[in-house]
Amino acid sequence: MNSSFNKLLTFKILIVMLTISIFSTNFLFIERVEALSDSRQLVLDAWTLVNEGFYDPEKFDEIQWKRIRQKTLQKQIETSEEAYSAIEDMLRPLDDPYTRILRPKDYELLKSSNFGSEINGVGLQLGEDENTNKVKVISTLGGSPAEESGIISGDFIDKVDGISSEELGLANTASKLRGESGTKVLVEISSESGEIREVDLERRSVDLRPVRTKRLRDDSHTIGYLRITQFSESVPKKVEEALQELKVKEVEGLILDLRNNSGGLVSSGIAVADSLLSERPIVETKDRNGIKDAISSQKETSFDGPMVTLVNKGTASASEILAGALQDNERSILMGEKTYGKGLIQSLKSLGEDSGIAITVASYLTPNGNNIQSQGITPDKLLDLLDAGEYGSSDDKWARNAELFLESLLEQKEVSNENNALITEETKT
Repeated sequence: MNSSFNKLLTFKILIVMLTISIFSTNFLFIERVEALSDSRQLVLDAWTLVNEGFYDPEKFDEIQWKRIRQKTLQKQIETSEEAYSAIEDMLRPLDDPYTRILRPKDYELLKSSNFGSEINGVGLQLGEDENTNKVKVISTLGGSPAEESGIISGDFIDKVDGISSEELGLANTASKLRGESGTKVLVEISSESGEIREVDLERRSVDLRPVRTKRLRDDSHTIGYLRITQFSESVPKKVEEALQELKVKEVEGLILDLRNNSGGLVSSGIAVADSLLSERPIVETKDRNGIKDAISSQKETSFDGPMVTLVNKGTASASEILAGALQDNERSILMGEKTYGKGLIQSLKSLGEDSGIAITVASYLTPNGNNIQSQGITPDKLLDLLDAGEYGSSDDKWARNAELFLESLLEQKEVSNENNALITEETKT
């Protein structure tokens, strides 16, 4: 009896212990699944955002986009970093370097460069070469370590701290160049002619100073000089203030300098165009459904005098929208060299708590219907001169050419006004 009772008691204890063990295992498994679910959800969210917004949905059929999602979610994805890597692999077949995952550090830096006045890094704006897929320098920021080391638009970034940029890709190359002020990064650069050199760059805080202005005077005319280095959120207001200041100084003409302006917020570039054009088309965007949306300027302008706009191969994206609008509407003569050729528009989306994703959502055309992507804008007057080390300085031959051209326009206008006055006087007599 006691023996049977003991056996039954032992069996019950074993059942309870087994139940507890199973419950504990299941509880741990549930916790692990939930952790995996967070990381996998990050991948799924990225796929969904791209699926709903990417400007070329025909690409999805070509690369079997839904199958890519399935295969990606079968990978081991237990951490945020594994999720970011999986998203990078998932986006690669789209063959669009501008649609990319932004890790927390890169996401925060991009937001600060769009909305703030300074960034930490070496001062390089990067893109991907259409022909070679190499990481290419679009432009360098004024006063940055990159500019001081002699890196110029058109150079290629071959390696960063010994790692090939081909292996890193555009986004990770840009990420490795950023960092805390005072730290150094070794960069291998090759020029368009094939010359290779290594540059040891020290990262530091770079003052963007997106809008700079001054007055140029000679014996007979007063001309305003306005340089925009990038299109951040604050730029339209700063441009308005600068134009009002130049008006007070009674400038007769304006040199708009967009050299090495690699873009920024498209909305800011359009707002500046609105300040210089009266009831004229600015740009036409084309979305994934082929729907074209034309954007035109308001009636009032902040400056309506004669203009010359300076552009070079570092002029890209939002600055090309502005330059194209001014050229097509015959509002300003363009001088310099052919622009970079980035005619795609990205939308920035939050992903999780700290990261983000940039998605190419539309392409744009100039008012005359010109597609800028990979083509660029050819100036009305090409300048075969050495570009200046400091834009707007007394040694800046490009700015001096623009100044001389504006002076000739103003003198022609004076002669025309005098002739009209004489004709009016003769008519009266």
